[in-house]
Amino acid sequence: MKGSVSQGLLAISPLVVFLLVYLVSSLVAGDFYKVPVSAAFLIAGVYAIAVAGGPLPERLAMFSRGAGHPNVLLMIWIFLLAGAFAETARRIGAVDATVSLMLAAVPPRWLLAGLFVTACFLSMAMGTSVGTIVALVPIGAGIAAQCGIAEPYMAAVIVGGSFFGDNLSFISDTTIASTRAVGCEMRDKFRANLRIVLPAFIAVAVIYVIRGGAVSQSPDHDLSQWYLVLPYVLIIILALCGLDVTLVLSAGIIAVALCGWLTGSLDWTGWLGAVGTGVSGMSDLIIVTLLAGGLLELIRSGGGLDLIIRGLSRGIKGRKGAEAAIAGIVSLANLCTANNTVAIITTGGIAQDIARRYGVSPQKTASLLDTFSCLVQGLIPYGAQLLMASGLAGISPAAIIPFLYYPFLMGLCAILSILFERK
Repeated sequence: MKGSVSQGLLAISPLVVFLLVYLVSSLVAGDFYKVPVSAAFLIAGVYAIAVAGGPLPERLAMFSRGAGHPNVLLMIWIFLLAGAFAETARRIGAVDATVSLMLAAVPPRWLLAGLFVTACFLSMAMGTSVGTIVALVPIGAGIAAQCGIAEPYMAAVIVGGSFFGDNLSFISDTTIASTRAVGCEMRDKFRANLRIVLPAFIAVAVIYVIRGGAVSQSPDHDLSQWYLVLPYVLIIILALCGLDVTLVLSAGIIAVALCGWLTGSLDWTGWLGAVGTGVSGMSDLIIVTLLAGGLLELIRSGGGLDLIIRGLSRGIKGRKGAEAAIAGIVSLANLCTANNTVAIITTGGIAQDIARRYGVSPQKTASLLDTFSCLVQGLIPYGAQLLMASGLAGISPAAIIPFLYYPFLMGLCAILSILFERK
């Protein structure tokens, strides 16, 4: 037993190395922009391969299997398509046209709150936080430049709102995974979940209304090219129809090409150049995704995740302790997998067993699994959502984290629901 514990601790240690290298170096430097996430992951990855058991070729093969996991490769496809769409849309002026339209239609005071609520309900309708970020972050970055808002702050508004819908949507993979794992009806989970997160949603909306009073707005709005907004409208409509995000982005790229050719703003070689530039701009995200996939596979295969689950499921006393254990298990699993759906699937069985033994309702169990996995996913700089938002906005993932009001308040409300909810 001691051997398995020490092996599990050794398996977890690369994640500690990553956090120390990235966070401590950034704090010492006083600037999160100076420490690339990819460099920290490379150091942690080399360390993970060095301390893993077995011959070196097997360790390298295991790392490579994690980097080449289908979920990792799918995310890379999304990064590539998102980069191509964002850059081609920028080249034809679609971002500027959309920003001008929004600035003309929405009073300055309501811009922040309006974008937050839009992200909330768009992600709820789409069932995906990543799709919402792809659709709205380029627009938010354009608005930030026009209105004197810090880009990390604007990105955080949209990322926070995207997790509201991802957490509650009936078609979200996290909702489906959590309800199936514990045998709960979706509508029951929705009601229990809404009671937890609604206070956070209201509080954050009020904060953005108050902060919106300081937003300055440019008086000039060129609405002559309003039709360039259509590619964004198309991807939102297609996403709401339930199409896969890769199909949505592909259709968006084609729509941008047609708009560019019809208006004469983009020819064939110009379009190819824009696609190439957009794809190249995602290179850092792709490297981080590959390194994170390999590192997390070594942690999982080394028994690190199993150790976390066993440790948190011991010593439970009473229903509140059981709920805290469920929250802790899925949070740490998400920290080690950087994928909230995978974290829920991994811990769903043990969470259901704990819930049955200590009288936690299935809907509360599903809500805890979904809420705390989304909380961690929204706050880790190597998660797909922050990587995507930072790549589209051209900023550091860590620069967004301090402004993520909704995930922080959502987590606080979830903790309070454990401490003070009556049976």
